[in-house]
Amino acid sequence: MSERIPEETIEEIRSSLDIVDVISEYVQLKKQGRNFIGLCPFHGEKTPSFSVSQDKQLYHCFGCGAGGNAFSFVMEYDGLSFIEAVQKLAPKTNVTLPELSIPVNKSEVSDEWKHWYDGHDLAAKLYHHILTSSPEGKKAREYLRKRGFTKTMIDEFQIGYSPDSWSFLSDFLLKRGLKAEDMANCGLVGLRESDGKPFDRFRDRIMFPIWDKQGKVIAFGGRILDPDSEPKYLNSPDSEVFNKGNLLYYFHGARPKMKKKNEAVLFEGYIDVISAHRAGIDYGVGALGTALTESQAKMLRRNVDRVILCYDSDNAGMQATWKNAEILQKAGLEVVVANLPEGYDPDDYIREQGADRFVHDVINRHQTLMAFKSSFLKRGKNVSTEADRLLYMEQMLKEIAKLPKALERDFYIKQLSDDFSVSPEVLKHELSELMAKKEKTVRKEAYKEIQSRTVASAKKMFDAHEAAERHLITLMLQSRSIAEEIEKEIGANFQLEEYQALAALLYSFYGEGYDTNPSSFLERLEDPSLRKLAAELAMKQVNLDLSEQELHDYFKHIRLYPLKQELKELRVQLDQVKEIDERMSIANRILAIQLQLKKAK
Repeated sequence: MSERIPEETIEEIRSSLDIVDVISEYVQLKKQGRNFIGLCPFHGEKTPSFSVSQDKQLYHCFGCGAGGNAFSFVMEYDGLSFIEAVQKLAPKTNVTLPELSIPVNKSEVSDEWKHWYDGHDLAAKLYHHILTSSPEGKKAREYLRKRGFTKTMIDEFQIGYSPDSWSFLSDFLLKRGLKAEDMANCGLVGLRESDGKPFDRFRDRIMFPIWDKQGKVIAFGGRILDPDSEPKYLNSPDSEVFNKGNLLYYFHGARPKMKKKNEAVLFEGYIDVISAHRAGIDYGVGALGTALTESQAKMLRRNVDRVILCYDSDNAGMQATWKNAEILQKAGLEVVVANLPEGYDPDDYIREQGADRFVHDVINRHQTLMAFKSSFLKRGKNVSTEADRLLYMEQMLKEIAKLPKALERDFYIKQLSDDFSVSPEVLKHELSELMAKKEKTVRKEAYKEIQSRTVASAKKMFDAHEAAERHLITLMLQSRSIAEEIEKEIGANFQLEEYQALAALLYSFYGEGYDTNPSSFLERLEDPSLRKLAAELAMKQVNLDLSEQELHDYFKHIRLYPLKQELKELRVQLDQVKEIDERMSIANRILAIQLQLKKAK
């Protein structure tokens, strides 16, 4: 056994990976010129600023500054240590890793929450065993069988059962050496106020594990078996590890299929996701409740272009569809709505009408969002009466005004005109007034955004000296021969701390015999801020065929910088000093520096 992965093995894995393939499993990338672009997974954005270079095997976000290679991407996205990232990516290559004497789950990153993952993993296995193999799970097995759950579904989604006991799980976990306080913090058990002893939070419930993005169980959702008991559904409490607003149920399992179809089906909860999966819709995820968050919408946007909303067809479900559609559209997604008949939820429909009809009649025959809105706005109205008809048309015009394309607006205006025998000119006049108000609001928001971007751009402006140091480091990252020439001419005379550090590390990197390889160099950078800066500079397109004069102009900026700084300081001193001799001395030094700078030109 080895205590570490050899450097040569890491390099072999890195060179065998394609960063575009790795990141494409997490982010939807599109080719643009020489690079690939997508929405950054590390901060919220509507316009792609995340760039991936296949040539350089690097990524960089021009919005938040995140950058690195395939290893650092997986580390940052999945919250893994370097060794964990290597072990995760190695199976994508033909490189065999040595067996480590220190297991990956002993890493510092995992240690902080080890009790959390261990507790949930043990609980999931116990609940699943109780459901599938014990007498205590018989009632739950029969219930699920009646609901159409097959053994394959139960195993794939690790469904379990928590017995009607106050101490079944807590006793089991304590015997496995887990602390009651840790398990209470996880939400697996509660602590009695009287004596502090643990008790099971989940009792007599069908248990649905909830996974994080990496597929680790971090929470549970429990559905009560007794129809008279409350609440019907009980989720683990939110915490530092589990926040239901930042997760989608079964996202880790559905993501590859979602990306392949460039489409996701969004359900309300886990039972609908599982039932749809049995019907062949394996690209569905659940919102863990009716209220969708911006964070969940962004998760979807990074992976697909279109979402099919498939919520219950009752009033609450339709209201949630309307609200969540707006959140999804705001995130930049195309939204359509499943054609679920009134009175059904997805699970009911699949059980009563069958999987094929669900796929063909509900999912594949989805309706546009505007068609859904039209149906929803008609609910509770008698459009044969003048008051309800006018109210409906006013509401529809407001929705038509939100449409971005003139062709769409014209289509729905004509439809409204035909449905109610109203002049299209009158409707267009009303629409133009609504759009004028909307345009005014949009202009105000655009002005604010332009102002904020202008301020941000101003902050990124560099003086001639810093621009020279940045450019030289960029050249060094992309050419060993240029780096060697810079070392001879400049050495350690970079003035700004971060460039000084990168220069020293690059001299060392090339001095050890490495060829030009920005991705490999980034692996050596432990400081996150240096890694981000190096990734940003390495992604720049530069002309490596520089003339000697161009290169020496950059050297001159750096050599003259200390003199220019001294000149500034002396001028300040000259204004403050009153002694004639001292003023003469400063004035002479100023003159001497000015002559040096003049000669240098």
